[in-house]
This record gives sequence, structure tokens and C-alpha cells, in this order.
Amino acid sequence: MYKMYKNLKFIFFLFFFHFSWSFSTDLDNSTSHLKTIILGAGCFWSVEKKFQETYGVIDVQSGYADGKNIKPIYKEIIKRENRFNPNNYAEVVKVSYNSNKTSLENLLKTFFEMHDPTQENRQGNDIGVQYRSLILTSSDEEISISNEIKNEYQNLLTKEGFGLIKTDIKNFTNFYLAENYHQDYLKKNPNGYCPDYSTGVVFSKKPEKFTDNKNLVIGKKILILEAEGCPYCYKLRQNVLNDYRGSLEISYRKSDELDKLELKTPTWATPTIYFLENGKEVWSHQGYLSNEKFYKSLGKFKLGKTEAYDVAFNQGTDPTYCKEYELFKNTPDGVFIDKLSGAPLFSTKYRFNSKTGWLSFTQPVEDSVTEHMDYSYGMVRVEIRSKSSGIHLGHVFNDGPNGKPRYCINATVLEFIPNLDT
Repeated sequence: MYKMYKNLKFIFFLFFFHFSWSFSTDLDNSTSHLKTIILGAGCFWSVEKKFQETYGVIDVQSGYADGKNIKPIYKEIIKRENRFNPNNYAEVVKVSYNSNKTSLENLLKTFFEMHDPTQENRQGNDIGVQYRSLILTSSDEEISISNEIKNEYQNLLTKEGFGLIKTDIKNFTNFYLAENYHQDYLKKNPNGYCPDYSTGVVFSKKPEKFTDNKNLVIGKKILILEAEGCPYCYKLRQNVLNDYRGSLEISYRKSDELDKLELKTPTWATPTIYFLENGKEVWSHQGYLSNEKFYKSLGKFKLGKTEAYDVAFNQGTDPTYCKEYELFKNTPDGVFIDKLSGAPLFSTKYRFNSKTGWLSFTQPVEDSVTEHMDYSYGMVRVEIRSKSSGIHLGHVFNDGPNGKPRYCINATVLEFIPNLDT
């Protein structure tokens, strides 16, 4: 009986050991595809955004690495005395990825293509050792792979006339998570731009495409420089440009589609708004621009130092019976539009002769204007502005025909489109 008990005990032990080993092995296999790499390619929030959008990446954290004898916090690493301190930490991202869906090679190719690794201790306008190009690995095998990709990219860069890659490749030593406000930076800072410091040299060269810019070198035009995956570009379109119907044409381009254009402002930030005249940059703005600021800038570009600009942005008033009034007082059926945004404002259906010398209407196009109290010149009036662009249009009074309002509108800030009755 005792002998049988010992045999059963031994069999149970073997079963338990086999089950535990199998479970442990399965558990190890289930997580062995999760890997990490630490990368520095300039300011970490733009690098973070790029890798968050990369296939196979599970998580991206901004942080500090590869430093010593300095407290790893933002206010310390950006101090003037640490700007070129070789012990300073680098701004990096810790990229966690699924090796079953992507490879270290693919991530490193993205890394090299997204910045200029030939720049030492800087990327664009960001200058200092904290912006150095850096790869931190967790094994000698990963170092070997990193050097292979680096050498491959160096050959491509050399053919295009670039210098030597300055990227430092070494085994990981430390990583400190950056402050919370640096995590998901683009989501927390909606009014900015996406930096693009890339060289334009890629591992897999896409077929060259020809971009015809003939229309951009004639007259006044608006050019919007964009990049794939740039949230500020999307926001600018969504909040400002999608509703634009003005007479100045808007064109959208990427940084490799700017042939024959004379641009002074660097193209490393997206979106960048360019106002062009005959293909030459007259004005530009890097980053997101609010609706109000966009139209004020457009007003300066399109209207210049004119009476129309003074009316639109300084609440000026047309002279009575001005040239534009004489042109617009007896037009055929149609609609008067915002001179900047192109949005419909007033229909000829509601126009009448008030004998005041200014265009007058009994009502605007629905939801096209806003009303604001105006106490200027010791008077109490209701100002009318264009809802789309915010420009000053005139005032509304209660002395119109048959008890209706009288919208007294400046003709210089309008354009007319015939046979478009709203």
C-alpha cells in the first residue's frame, strides 16, 4: 500500500512539473514578441507622434536617457550650462512594439527617414546635446542590426550629397519618463505645427511624381504645405480652410512638390501657409492659424493698404455713393459675397434703395452674419460682421421699409456673383 502511494505521488509530481513547465513556456512565448527600443531624433514630441502612427507599435513614451550627473527633468536638461554638456540627457522615446507585426529593421528605417541624422546635437532650430541622434538597444544583436541599417542609410545619403551620420548607437543604460505634460504632446497643444526635419532620402524610393505648379507662378495664390499624419494640418483644414470659397485659389503641397516656387521660409514645419505672388513668397506662417488670424493675414495680402482693408479690420466706413456702391446698386439678380472668404452674405432679393449712399438690405443670407454692440463715436449701434471671416460689414438699423430692418453695408468689402440667388 505504501509503495503504491509513493508511485502515485511520483506520478502526480511528474504531471504537475510537466503542466507547470508547459504553462510557463506558453507564457514566455506569449510575451516574447513584445520588444522595446529607445530612440532620439530631436524634440521628443514629434518623434512620439510619428511612432504612435507606425504599424506594429504598441506604446510610445517620451523620456530622458543616456545622461549622468544631472537630474533627469526638463528644466535641468534645457539649462544654458547643460546645452552642450556631454553628460546631459537626450530627449528620447521608448518604443514598445510587437515583433510579430513589425521588425526592428523597419522601425530603424522610419527613425532614420524622419530626421536628419547628419546634424550633430541639433535638429532644425532645436540646438543642444539633448537633441542628439541616438539609438539605445538592449543587446549586441540589436547593435549589429542598427549599424547595418545605419550603413545602408549612409550609402543612400552619400549618393544625395549629404555628410556623415552622427547617430550614436549603444546599449541602453537608463531611461526616465518625461513629465506628464510631455506625453501625447500634440493632443494637449492644439495650436502648433508638426516638425519635419527629414532629408527626403528614403530606403525604398517611390516612383518620382511630377507636380505641375504652373498655376502657382501666376498672380496671387495661397499655398498650404502639409505632411501625412499631421494633426495640425487636419485641424487647419477642418476649422478654417474647408469653408473657404474666396477668389484666391488654395493649393496643397508636400515638401517634395515645391518645384519652381521661390520660398524663403524653411519647409520643415507643417502646416505652413504661404501667400504667393507670381510664385514668390510674400508672407508665410508656420503652424496652425486660427480663423480670425488667417483672414486678417489674407486681408493684408489681398486688399493691401486700401479702403476695403480699413473697413474690414478697422471698422471703417465707405464714402457715400462710392465707386463700388455705384457698381453694385443696380446689378442683375445674384448674391453679394464676403470679399475674403467668398461666403454668401446678401441677396439682391432683399436689396432696396435707402437713398443713403450705402447698399441696403432688409435681411442677410441665413446664418451668414453676426451682431455686436457698437458704442463708438458716442452712439449705440449694432455692428454686423461676416460670420465666416469676422470682417466688419456695416450696421443694422430699425428704419427699413414696412417696419423691417435696414442692413447698411459697405460695398468695398463685398464681391458680386450674378444668378446665384440664395
